[in-house]
Amino acid sequence: MGLSREYRRAITEGPTPADAAGAPALPYPSGWSALAFSEELRRGTVLTRPLAGQDVVLYRLGTGAIRAVRPYCPHLGAHLGLAKVDGEDLVCPFHLFAFGPDGACVRTGYDTPPPRSPLDRLPVHEANGAVFVWRHHDGRAPDWSVPDWHEIGHRPARSAAWELAGNVQEVIENSVDLGHFATLHGWAKAEIDGPVVYDDATFHVSMRAHESAPLVGDFVVHVDVDGYGLGCLHADVYTPRFGLRMCTMVLPTAIAPNRMQFRQRNRIAFDEPARLPAPLARAVSRTAARLLEGAVFRSSCEFTAADFPIWHHKEYRQPPRLAHGDGPIGPFRRWARRFYAPPPGSGGGEPVRRAHDERPAGSGAPADAGPPLHRSPSR
Repeated sequence: MGLSREYRRAITEGPTPADAAGAPALPYPSGWSALAFSEELRRGTVLTRPLAGQDVVLYRLGTGAIRAVRPYCPHLGAHLGLAKVDGEDLVCPFHLFAFGPDGACVRTGYDTPPPRSPLDRLPVHEANGAVFVWRHHDGRAPDWSVPDWHEIGHRPARSAAWELAGNVQEVIENSVDLGHFATLHGWAKAEIDGPVVYDDATFHVSMRAHESAPLVGDFVVHVDVDGYGLGCLHADVYTPRFGLRMCTMVLPTAIAPNRMQFRQRNRIAFDEPARLPAPLARAVSRTAARLLEGAVFRSSCEFTAADFPIWHHKEYRQPPRLAHGDGPIGPFRRWARRFYAPPPGSGGGEPVRRAHDERPAGSGAPADAGPPLHRSPSR
């Protein structure tokens, strides 16, 4: 008699994803989180996206303005992700209650006086081709914003999105994890060019990467990174050898304990050759961008995706056991603490500081100021 089918299944093997492993999770950070790319929200579109364990409903009005609301109709609780946009109103599918741009109920489906039961709106901000929604652990209104950056080149941006296990802080922390650029990404050498600058909800770091490739030999890549909270990075990348410039947005969003969505958006441009007449130089630059943008975008995504298996399976260690060569991870974690609720009995959150990171890169000192871990996230 053969084995039962129940026992002929493939055994479970390989690392357990972080969100399935039952490890303690970081709390959800406060601040702006990207829930969509702008092109996903055309006029009249309604989208439902997860944020910090709850649905958020996004929609674009006829005027082009965007609204973000909590998902349930105040009338009888229908999910507004099933609603439709009628001009400037969001219309609930259940009883056709309509809600105006300010969230107020303006009519019912049976021509009776509308109740005073507005939608629960959330702060929303559109910048750089992405749609950000604000949440804060104590409910406060936005006190910083994601700015509009310069746009390079003449080609439209290219975008990609993934969902995986992991936590958003470690995505942003990667920008100061100097050691992993060589060991994981294959840079021959990586250097932080000057101190990391922290300024309230933002930070800035400049790096130089030394790389080598067949046929072209050694070359240098300059990288300037600006971080905005724990949900947004903007990187300016310049390779003088090839005249290649690239702007990359990295947008991790916490959606559940130890789980995130990850969005990336890129634009590229090539320098105009100085030795050519201006019209021809412009044509050469634009042709190079048109022909190579797909390959450059794929390469950028592959660079980013090298981190995915690590984030997907790793456990957040606090305190970490740092070694020389790691980069200034400890100071970063002390800055990151401001985006979480303060531990009970601490008497408040991290004070606002404007400072340079003076700690030597790779210091073995413990990062003793990270946020507490929780079995379930704070909301």
